[in-house]
Amino acid sequence: METLLLGLSEVGTSSVLLAILIGALIGVTIGSIPGLEPAGVISILLPLSFSMEPLAGVMLLVGVYGGAWYGGAIPAILMNTPGTPVAVLTTYDGYPMAQRGEGKRALSIAYTSSFVGGIISVTSLVLLAPMLAQVARLFGSAEFAMLAALGMIFVVLAHRKHTLEAAMMLGFGFFLGTIGIDRSYNTQNFTFGQEWLLGGIPLVPAVIGLFAMSQAFVLLSQKGQDAHITKLEGSGFFSGMMEIVHHKVTVARSAFLGVVMGLLPGVGEFGSQFFSYTLAQKFSKTPDKFGDGAPEGLIASETSNNAVTASVMVPLLAFGIPADALMAMLLAVFMVHNYIPGPTLFMERPEFISGLYISLFLMNIVVFLYLSVATRWIVNLTRIRGRFIGAFILVLGFIGSYSQNYLFSDALIALGFAIIGYILRRNEIPAVPIVLGLVLGPVFLTRFRQAMGVAEGDLMVFIERPISLMLFMLIVLSIGFYIRGRLKDARQAATA
Repeated sequence: METLLLGLSEVGTSSVLLAILIGALIGVTIGSIPGLEPAGVISILLPLSFSMEPLAGVMLLVGVYGGAWYGGAIPAILMNTPGTPVAVLTTYDGYPMAQRGEGKRALSIAYTSSFVGGIISVTSLVLLAPMLAQVARLFGSAEFAMLAALGMIFVVLAHRKHTLEAAMMLGFGFFLGTIGIDRSYNTQNFTFGQEWLLGGIPLVPAVIGLFAMSQAFVLLSQKGQDAHITKLEGSGFFSGMMEIVHHKVTVARSAFLGVVMGLLPGVGEFGSQFFSYTLAQKFSKTPDKFGDGAPEGLIASETSNNAVTASVMVPLLAFGIPADALMAMLLAVFMVHNYIPGPTLFMERPEFISGLYISLFLMNIVVFLYLSVATRWIVNLTRIRGRFIGAFILVLGFIGSYSQNYLFSDALIALGFAIIGYILRRNEIPAVPIVLGLVLGPVFLTRFRQAMGVAEGDLMVFIERPISLMLFMLIVLSIGFYIRGRLKDARQAATA
């Protein structure tokens, strides 16, 4: 009870409440505009969050993240254009419902499903993070090295159709993480005598360039990006809420899959949405209606992707291991304020943890209420032209990358990564592995060296300890199942 009261006092400050509100509103806005991804906007806001209170800075970014997943359903349902990448499956059943004149009903189902998924996700964070933090107390250097390696393997295998490209991008990010001064031997790695590389590749300019400025280049290069006109038809926004009760099994199954997938680095919303939609169709009494306006499909899609939003924070809080690009940005916020994720954070900063839980619940409530009453005006955001958005993001990207350390070199680094990100986008090559390689690579190298030093160079240290052995076996099994799946696909292709 004392911790809860401390958490309420943390959340009760004007800065935190304002951060939740602004973050949620920005997130909904971003999700409502096709072509504008939340990762880019979050990266621009990252330098601003450093100057805020720890909880306020975290909630500003998380509010954008969670709000975007809610708002992405609006253009997906009304325009057949996903507002966010994870809203692709929402178009399958949401848009046919809108074509039948049931746009408001579809949006109501999407909002309610997202709200239920978000609340269940936060509940899972409250229950799982402290438990896993206690397990993390048993971790040594070998275990953390294997956990970082497992995270990188999952990131690569999650990009099933682009595994080779993802592995190359992860290796590129890993290499970038080695640039700078090696503090173990006090030597310079790949700096080529350039003083601005002594501190390594800064995370913030890299993220801004890869996600925000590269997206700006894409928007600026598009032709004929005229405003879209969207009609909002059907009964009231609360008409679809009872659908959740009628399909409670689908809701529970999709939320469970979302929570579980959120715990796995690199899998996240895409994996949970695919499995949830597939299982919903398999167990449905009317599977033939999926893709033709089935409420169950819409419920499965929206519940699963929002059930990831808080559970994805479990590995970060418990182990200090980011599961995706956003968690890597949140890790930077934690480190700036000297809040080290892991077991010690739960003991030393219980008021922060409790405040984070309460803030996440509050964020979902704010977004749901805002969308329930303001959708008729939010729809107008779909009419903003892409080139205008691209120019605006490009300016903000340069300002954000420069303002962190007030170094012109950071702006040039952001520009370099923007060009790389643009090339990757045009060729459909994933950019997220670069960021996770940049973050997890140094963690793996440091912990690997420490483990080898303690074991006097004996590699058996990674399989002699039970937890390390279990993580190693997970790596082997993951690779084994992936190879088996690829061989099966090859045989089916040869047969066809």
